Amino acid sequence: MSALLSTLITPLAFLFTLGLLVTIHEYGHFQVAKWCGVKVLKFSIGFGNPLFSKKLGKDQTEFVIAAIPLGGYVKMLDESDMTDETQQHSEKDLQRALNRQSIGKRMAIVLAGSGANLLLAIVLYWALLMMGVIGMRPVIGNVVDNSPAARASLTSGELIQKINGEAVTTWQDARWLLLNASLKNKVIQIQAINNRQEVHVHQVDLSASSHREDSRNGKDIDVLQQLGVAVFQPKITARLGEIIENSPAAFAGLKSDDLILKVNNSKVNAWDDFVKVIRSNPNKKVTLLIERNKVNLTLSMTPKAVTENNQTVGRVGASFRVVQAELDKIFITTHHTPISALTGAVKKTWDTAVFSLKMLGNMLTGQVSWKSISGPVTIASYAGQSANMGVKVFIGFLALISISIGVLNLLPIPVLDGGHFMYYMFEFFTGKPVTENVMILGQKIGFALLGSMMLLALYNDINRLITG
Repeated sequence: MSALLSTLITPLAFLFTLGLLVTIHEYGHFQVAKWCGVKVLKFSIGFGNPLFSKKLGKDQTEFVIAAIPLGGYVKMLDESDMTDETQQHSEKDLQRALNRQSIGKRMAIVLAGSGANLLLAIVLYWALLMMGVIGMRPVIGNVVDNSPAARASLTSGELIQKINGEAVTTWQDARWLLLNASLKNKVIQIQAINNRQEVHVHQVDLSASSHREDSRNGKDIDVLQQLGVAVFQPKITARLGEIIENSPAAFAGLKSDDLILKVNNSKVNAWDDFVKVIRSNPNKKVTLLIERNKVNLTLSMTPKAVTENNQTVGRVGASFRVVQAELDKIFITTHHTPISALTGAVKKTWDTAVFSLKMLGNMLTGQVSWKSISGPVTIASYAGQSANMGVKVFIGFLALISISIGVLNLLPIPVLDGGHFMYYMFEFFTGKPVTENVMILGQKIGFALLGSMMLLALYNDINRLITG
């Protein structure tokens, strides 16, 4: 049963993500349209053949769940696309047609979908901050010679306190601020404290290390690689914790609390040493020297071969023993009050939305690779991974995708909400609506642009699957 659930988790998480975010987006349009007095004819989640259809409410709005779940729409009464079916509406109904509403109401309706997505992200981030956020302390590990970090005198073991004057609690905070700074190509200020409790302010110049494609391998460079630092990795003793039933470790007779001393006569100083040998020996017998209750024992074990990122590696079904005192040195849990959580959620949503727009702008100027665009396959993969990692991670993923959908729909591309808003802005300043010929031309351009983006996203998805 667990194997079946593991197989289904990715498609189920993807469908839930898409269904929720599309429903929220379309509900934004629907609800604001109702508030503005516009008659809504249909509320559809998905496209194509309807799987479920029911008319509800005094307006007998048709609610539909369709076969293709890659979007949705809200159809409102509009005289510009009247058909034989809609000609039957009374004059009272026609007063509720979208085209007869003020320009302000129409703008509000078209912006409401993205507004609902951004509001959902705020609610999700607020809930996460209230639940408490676990993150790694921003302790610097190795510093690469002649890197921006080295030239700024950053050293291993320093704890980052502030970046450009903004407080930093976790590596997630640090990465976010550094990534924003790298897009601006500016000198950034990092305040850090060392093991002797001495506070230093470092001026790090990232101007020669912008976030663009690495010409040597075609991959984007991580922001910490640009900086020239690594996350501090503590030395974990190779003492076993949980042993999975019916695993190679269990069959070999390994038990919780066993200490791995040697593998194939090679000394094991840390857990990473043990993992490297196991991963490099799929389906190959290895000999272990272990310590159990102060007695040394020799055991044999054959790691199971599994595929990971298009590589065959060994797994044995054992984890290292968790020592809470050691974890407390690495991880920190940040809790917020309802007010501070709300403030943080609004800021996080705003910063993420602005960052998304900056990324799109840098793609247009060539500063960021177009390989950053992801399609449904990658989103499905991330949905499954985040769902497997726990509720908090999945909530964060939902918030991020909700912001992405909201921002994407605000782009001034005809057929998107942003394109309709652009038409309304033209009408607001000129006093005249966009002509039908311009609308038709805009639709053709819009569909061409969206089609190109979808093809690029699918190409990137397929390329990721092939290259791992």
